[in-house]
Amino acid sequence: MSSDQRHWTDAELDESVRNALSEGLASSALWSLLLGVMERRATRKTPAALLEQWRQDRFVRPCEIDQRTLNALDAQLLAAALQFEALELAPLAPLGACSTVALTSQNRIVSTTRGTELVADPTNVLALESARRLRETPSAEIKLATSHRCTRAQTVPDLPGFAAHFRMFCLTSAAREREDHAFVTQALTEHIRTHWRALDRLEAHGYAFSHRKLKLLATPQRRHVAERIAAALPEIPVAHSDLTHDYYDGLRFMIDATTPSGSSVPVIDGGTFDWLRKLAANAKLAFVASGMGSQLVAFAFRRPA
Repeated sequence: MSSDQRHWTDAELDESVRNALSEGLASSALWSLLLGVMERRATRKTPAALLEQWRQDRFVRPCEIDQRTLNALDAQLLAAALQFEALELAPLAPLGACSTVALTSQNRIVSTTRGTELVADPTNVLALESARRLRETPSAEIKLATSHRCTRAQTVPDLPGFAAHFRMFCLTSAAREREDHAFVTQALTEHIRTHWRALDRLEAHGYAFSHRKLKLLATPQRRHVAERIAAALPEIPVAHSDLTHDYYDGLRFMIDATTPSGSSVPVIDGGTFDWLRKLAANAKLAFVASGMGSQLVAFAFRRPA
């Protein structure tokens, strides 16, 4: 939703008040003000209103997938990624964790009154952690994994399998780039192979991913890198395509599979991103991230009992 579309939300406020709220007040003063407002609103809320919100609010609705199913799924995914350090992330990230470095609107993020936001994409948070570690140890290669419940504010269809919050399994790799994109080539190859291995493990535990397809997308400047990645994965058939989406930094990969019901579904998406260069103000850093919609996997790819 654009700022023009949201103008009605502050139409009754004086312009000086709007400016003070958006820019004039110091952050600490603004958070204190908003916390006071929320406290007063909470004290006025009745038990009946609380129950009604629990019934209707898509952001608080429990997940439809049994928790034991998701826990068992996480165990298999993390076991397939033993070369990555597994982090249990906080449910909150700094305000702007997505919109500051990636091409997304803050209106799609659930922001809080404490200068934070609910994690919408764990890869952005892992980029922050990678930047912190590389500042301390510039020569390091940081490889991280996490399984996290994400929350996003955009409207989703009121249909089975769609939700405002969902589970995602992510991998990230960060380091100083080497000659001829050697780090990116190695990292993307490792991500693809790790996700492919994860699907293999899940197929041994009640899931089915038939007709798997790997697509490598690249800009003309990075086509030679995509070809080197394909050559490093002789066990996986690869299709090549042009990359036109500027969300990615020259390279992207996608893995689709067919569900037991016969639908072809995109399961895994990844690529290179410029986020680390922005965060660290260092043009020599490279960042690779990839994610699997693990809740989607649990919903759509389990074999019938």
